[in-house]
Amino acid sequence: MTPKGMQQCLMRIRSYYPTFSEKEKKIADYILEKPENIVHGTINQVADDLGVADSTVFRFCKRLGFKGYQAMKIILATELVEPMQDIHERILGTDNEITVVEKVFHSNMKTLEDTLKVLDEQDFASTIQAILQARKVEFFGIGGSNVIALDAYHKLIRTGLPVFAQTDTHMQHMSASQMTDQDVAVLISHTGATKDILNILEIAKENGVKTIAITSFARSQLSQAVDISLHTVSEETDFRSEALASRIAQLSIIDAIYVNVMMARKEEGKESLRKVRQAISLKRL
Repeated sequence: MTPKGMQQCLMRIRSYYPTFSEKEKKIADYILEKPENIVHGTINQVADDLGVADSTVFRFCKRLGFKGYQAMKIILATELVEPMQDIHERILGTDNEITVVEKVFHSNMKTLEDTLKVLDEQDFASTIQAILQARKVEFFGIGGSNVIALDAYHKLIRTGLPVFAQTDTHMQHMSASQMTDQDVAVLISHTGATKDILNILEIAKENGVKTIAITSFARSQLSQAVDISLHTVSEETDFRSEALASRIAQLSIIDAIYVNVMMARKEEGKESLRKVRQAISLKRL
């Protein structure tokens, strides 16, 4: 685990939560609801509060990537030194329009800040290099994630690289079957557990394709199976699911990929962008 990732105990728990067992979820809920009890208590006290064995709490700490309870306690304490304002506050029936706007914007800002904290620098750099060296790059996403895949295509086509995205799931499967070990597949899925996206991943891996995931769950089947995984962080609020909240982070990762690729391509990128702008200008009155 990177030092940057180690600093985010609470976000790591939220990210792994869907993959936890019932006992692990019990411990996770306790930490999320009463983090100060961890900081000021011992492993024995926590185990007693939860009615589980000390070893169960210890294994949970190891599951998160910490050496033990004390290591998790230290990191958690640093998160609580400067408590963050709860900008995922509930939308109230008495809120007027501008208050709702402010809460939505604040929530989006928090999502971006949290994602930036957990984004692995080496994995991101490897993503850029893989895209630059690929014969072709294809973006895959199902449902709401397909919108992100199309946005990626819309941006990356300006770089001059051969990029593709399909809207129909059957076409996505067919396209994946034609990829080779010279290509890169970017698979976008909030949960990392969508059946269609996992099927596409399997097809791509059978062909030796370099695979990259953009997902919110570090321990998801998708995240564990790809070559490179880029993680987003988001929280669920009253009027939008966690999946919707993650879109802003996914779009920002795509933006960052686009800018880095354009910078790396230098004059080639500029010339490609010039051609795109010229072509688009013909559509304007």
